Amino acid sequence: MLWNRIHVSSHDQRNESTQRLRKTAQRALWSHGSDEWLFRPMALSVQRPWLDISGGFVSHDDLVGSAGVRWRPDAHRSTCALEAVSFQQSVPRKLLFSARMGRCWRCTRAFKRRCTFRPRPSTARRSPYPASWFMAQQADTSHRKAAEGETTSVAVLSETSEPGGTSPSVELTAQALRRLVLLTGFEKFNVSLYREAAEETRRLLPALEVLVYTDRELQDDQGRQQLEQALNETDAVLCSLLFDFDAVEWLRERIRHIPIRLVYECSLELMVCTRVGSFTLGDNRRSSAGGATGGIPAALRMVLNKLGIGGREEDKMAGYLSFLKTGPKLLKYIPFGKAQDLRHWLEVYARWNAGGRANIVSMVLYIAQELLKIPSVTLVPDTIELPATGVVHPRAPSTSPYFRSPAAYLEWYLQRWPQMATCPRVGLLLYRKHVISEQPYIRELILALEEAGILPIPVFINGVEAHMIVRDLFTTDYELGQRRRGIRETSLRERDAARVDVIVSTIGFPLVGGPAGTMQAGRQTDVARRLLAAKNVPYIVAAPLLIQDLQSWRQNGVVGLQSIVLYALPELDGAIDTIILGGLVGDRIVLVPDRVQVLAERIRRWTNLAKKPNAKKRIAIIVYGFPPGAGATGTAALLNVPRSLVQLLRKMRDAGFQLGTGTQLEAFLEDDSGELLLREIRAADQVAEGSGVPLEQITTVTVDELSAWLPRDIAERVAKNWGGSLTRSDIKKLGPYLCLGGVSLGNIWLGVQPPLGVPGDPMRLLFERDATPHPQYLAFYLWIRRNFDAVIHLGMHGTAEWLPGLPLGNDESSFPDLLFRDLPNLYVYAQNNPSESTLAKRRAYATLISHGVPPYGRAGLYGQLLNVRDQLQELEEELQQRQQQPSQEMTVDMLALESLRTAVERAGLDADLPMEALDQYDRPQLEVYLSKLKSYLAELENRLFAEGLHVLGLPPSPNDLEKYLAAVEIENADSSRVALDRKQLVDLLHQRTDEVQNILRALQGQYIPAAPGGDLIRDGLAVLPTGRNIHALDPYRVPSTIAYQRGAEIARAILTQHQERSPGTFPETVAVMLWGLDSIKTRGESVGTVLELVGARPVREATGRVVRFELRPLAQLTHPRIDVLCSLSGIFRDAFEHVVGLLDDLFARAATAPDESPTENYIKKHFLADGGGDRPRRLWSNPPSEFGSLVADRVETSTWHSGDELADTFVSRNAFSYGRSERGVPQQEAFERLLGTVDRVVQQVDSVEYGITDIQEYYANTGALARAAQTRKRRASGDPQTQVTASFVESFGHGSARRPRDLEELLRLEYRSKLLNPRWAEKMVAQGSGGAYEVSQRMTALLGWGGVADFGDNFVYEQAADQYALNEDIARKLRKHNPEAFRNIVGRLLEAAGRGIWRNADEERLVQVTCTLRRY
Repeated sequence: MLWNRIHVSSHDQRNESTQRLRKTAQRALWSHGSDEWLFRPMALSVQRPWLDISGGFVSHDDLVGSAGVRWRPDAHRSTCALEAVSFQQSVPRKLLFSARMGRCWRCTRAFKRRCTFRPRPSTARRSPYPASWFMAQQADTSHRKAAEGETTSVAVLSETSEPGGTSPSVELTAQALRRLVLLTGFEKFNVSLYREAAEETRRLLPALEVLVYTDRELQDDQGRQQLEQALNETDAVLCSLLFDFDAVEWLRERIRHIPIRLVYECSLELMVCTRVGSFTLGDNRRSSAGGATGGIPAALRMVLNKLGIGGREEDKMAGYLSFLKTGPKLLKYIPFGKAQDLRHWLEVYARWNAGGRANIVSMVLYIAQELLKIPSVTLVPDTIELPATGVVHPRAPSTSPYFRSPAAYLEWYLQRWPQMATCPRVGLLLYRKHVISEQPYIRELILALEEAGILPIPVFINGVEAHMIVRDLFTTDYELGQRRRGIRETSLRERDAARVDVIVSTIGFPLVGGPAGTMQAGRQTDVARRLLAAKNVPYIVAAPLLIQDLQSWRQNGVVGLQSIVLYALPELDGAIDTIILGGLVGDRIVLVPDRVQVLAERIRRWTNLAKKPNAKKRIAIIVYGFPPGAGATGTAALLNVPRSLVQLLRKMRDAGFQLGTGTQLEAFLEDDSGELLLREIRAADQVAEGSGVPLEQITTVTVDELSAWLPRDIAERVAKNWGGSLTRSDIKKLGPYLCLGGVSLGNIWLGVQPPLGVPGDPMRLLFERDATPHPQYLAFYLWIRRNFDAVIHLGMHGTAEWLPGLPLGNDESSFPDLLFRDLPNLYVYAQNNPSESTLAKRRAYATLISHGVPPYGRAGLYGQLLNVRDQLQELEEELQQRQQQPSQEMTVDMLALESLRTAVERAGLDADLPMEALDQYDRPQLEVYLSKLKSYLAELENRLFAEGLHVLGLPPSPNDLEKYLAAVEIENADSSRVALDRKQLVDLLHQRTDEVQNILRALQGQYIPAAPGGDLIRDGLAVLPTGRNIHALDPYRVPSTIAYQRGAEIARAILTQHQERSPGTFPETVAVMLWGLDSIKTRGESVGTVLELVGARPVREATGRVVRFELRPLAQLTHPRIDVLCSLSGIFRDAFEHVVGLLDDLFARAATAPDESPTENYIKKHFLADGGGDRPRRLWSNPPSEFGSLVADRVETSTWHSGDELADTFVSRNAFSYGRSERGVPQQEAFERLLGTVDRVVQQVDSVEYGITDIQEYYANTGALARAAQTRKRRASGDPQTQVTASFVESFGHGSARRPRDLEELLRLEYRSKLLNPRWAEKMVAQGSGGAYEVSQRMTALLGWGGVADFGDNFVYEQAADQYALNEDIARKLRKHNPEAFRNIVGRLLEAAGRGIWRNADEERLVQVTCTLRRY
């Protein structure tokens, strides 16, 4: 109940004073001057537990009296009447009224107002006296009563004349109360402004109550309860910038009954709830999840199209905003009701979008007067129109605070500060609402950049015009030069434009369309890339957090939707160096000065690269030596580092970089293999005390220098972790010096990245929560930071991006930030790894330069496999001959059958295709077997492998081109997704020269075009050309529609395979490996597998984002709900946090699904067996911000004794639970219980280049998990024979059969096609030191599989020994190119025999292998 202004309505209509006051709509209290006052309240409707009203007076002699008016309605009544109360006194000096009431959702509130009287001479018939108003609020009167015509009470004190005309009476009458709820999401920084505006409106218009909420109230039950109460009682609601699907869905159902619904810039599911009179933005029935269409609402799109607003597709959203300003003026003269309702909607929007306190007050008053029809004495102010875009500066003249164009701003700026003319210039994109609402951080940011010697050109925009500003109003030296040559790539307005050296967005989102996308809700990344390429300067995102607060960032890094806004979406356009400038503290945006300094430093470094002549630039090039002592120095996955290094240095010299002179340099550059240069680098890196190398020839750093470079707190942490002092570490020390190694070629320095740990524990740093890099590691990079203009990391991948710190969004305590704080970091990375490369991009400020993959070869048949094929052909010919001669006995020659059997056994095929049961008289059985054998040989013969290693910048030879074409065509033969244009593919592959050219362009501070990372076979032309700044995908779109379907097929195949082996049963729990790399490359097929097993489907909102995983009814499933243990890689955990949350919600719903029995819902069964609890835990990974299982490191260092020990290591590193409410909570007991229910483990293999025998991660994670599950299942069941099957699905080619393969079957297939294959060996050994290391790595992986899976087939070890240790030609080449790698190859063979993994090893062969090791 709202008690409105106290006023008197006199029956004497002749009184001129009353008439005048009525005309001005002033309410005042009048008095006759009579001694008698009468207080006569009328009947009132009450909708609350209790209401207490009292009245009183103060006489002129300051005696206080009470009118005795107290009223509490009975509990069972909603109406209560008060008798009139009169008192005989002189005219009181003051009247006092107060009200107290209880509310169901707020605390009891009291309201008191006073009216003051001044006596006038009795001759005055009536005299006006000043009055204030007396007000109380009714919280729970439903708007439904207003809709139904029932009057909600508002009290008014009025005066009437008693019969006789001498005694006035004061009575309480009623008017209507109205309420408006403002609910905002993404602009919490404006909440205080809204509340101030609401308070001001309340003073101007007490009949309207304005309540302000943020989406924080939508995040917990208590907040939702309060908000729901308010919505139940409101007459109008305004929602803005709300996108969370669950919150939107909750809200939709609770605002449907509100007659006036104003929804602006929210998700489309909420936008279509808009209603103003007869105007709506959509049909709610068609806007259900997944059913709404993208872009702006159809109603407005139609209007815009008819008016011809927009032009280019990418400009139509800006045209839409322009229409919002002009639309009300156009529609004002259209008398039709719907047009006027649209005009009202636009008028409100114009005020909301204009921002600022005055406009928000005007907006509320407009809603009150035009939509709620509340009589108002206050005229609604027009919108204070500020420009949609403009240039701002905190010291601009107060008379004209905004500049029309960057050119006008620059003219003013340089007149005032001419000394800034030569400073680096940054085009700064600001959010308009932040400027208009005068957010303090805007001023602080601009002044901080100036203080750092940078000239800012700060342009504010609504968000959708960013590309138009970049296109039309920012120009660069490069663009101006192109235009002078007649090349005009943009619609630049030269007279209005300003030249910039760097473009910085403080908004994030895509460059084209910003938060809104485009008219069709698409991603205009091609347009953005063309614009940025035309400008050809770095594009940086540096923004405050508007969704997270600072405390959350400090604890967890950037998470959720905030990571999409600032990282995933801008990276599609080619944004680099994302920096978190600050964030929310309460409702305020607060800058972190250190982060602003990082931005300034990086801007200066990039502009320095652009302006400094190449001959004067100092560049460091880093190669890797990880793990130490294994022959890894100068190697990288899929890349021939020595040859690539020589190619790069040649091109750098041609581009003017100073490499020095002399015969040694010429010798290095003339050696195409690069091995001569690599040996020099390796030797410099291995200098130690006693080597005799003069100190002046060695790059060193003193401990005192390092101490001065390190922040004090970091120095203390490092000292604590390494013996208590920076001098205690023995890694790469020469007396008091820290040795950095390295080879100098003029201004180019070539060094080896230091190891992370110590011998015997090379990965120590990555697996200790509080660990730090050792002093030499820090000295290495800090010395580079201080002495070089940029650094190049050559190949995939190093270790710096994996250092301790926040997983996303560096702060000053993150070690990657310390090492690369202001250093341009160019990172050469394989095009097929958009997962780990993204980690380098985001944590180590890396600008990625992608390189191609080697050509694809066919495995073919060799050795005993050829013999099997020949024997098979002879047997088939014999069978055909006998079939053509019916008189012949239908048996097979026993000699031919035995010959085939012998050949199969010698080739090791009997493990997959045993012949023991074959009978020469059983013709049908024999034919089935021969058919299987023939199919297997055909599959093996046609399997692809990567031939050797790629050389940076070299286009493929004609022979290699044919191999690429054949591989892509054959693997996609049955797919319509990839339409292969042979000529286009050839042209794009020839653009591999861009790999080096774009390194040189980046070294000149230029923009590097963005492109998706991916698999050439799978994605075809989409991932070409190389030499691009590769990016991942939007995790909010995982799984894609096709990925979900394919993942579901995999799940069904797994269940079918299980039933074939165990008829009538289903696996109760399946462990699914969720890795970042395969999820990015397949768009989430493994997530689709999880959904199908559980019996769920993805729900998408209008823009295509996946917002929920919804349970399908059991009646629609062909299987029970299978429980799933999701094993998350560290990258999946961090990059797909949104998916992790959705999966956690899914498991929680499945575990508590009503009307489902445990026999048909295994998630529920296991949840109940564990005692229920708050939520089921099904998502497991490493500790927060840590990566890896440590299993591979124990295998590499030979620090393990049994497979069970390796499995326990995996468990200890992965027993950390993740979900909505948990981020890495240790729950080992729960993890082991769930492991004990696992029947199968499923893993996808996503590429030809990396199978399960090629890298350590497969055995260290999938293999170790299967071993851990089997051990615990046997322990739980008491059956020592229980098996847990590991199944792998190869999904790298569209045409590949997606049938699950058992682990040992796939191991044999891969070893036959690669490691044991002379073709593969020949190509790899020819790659020099890098090829030798690749062979060495696979031998270590072979041993790892023996440890976790007891894989020890004799034929694999025998053929590997014969091919690499005992083949003199190959052994000689391996020893020559990489002695350490060769020792590892031979050593692993002997270790396998010593551990009993190489079972039944031939003693003579072992002796020969041992002699080989001793000899070398």
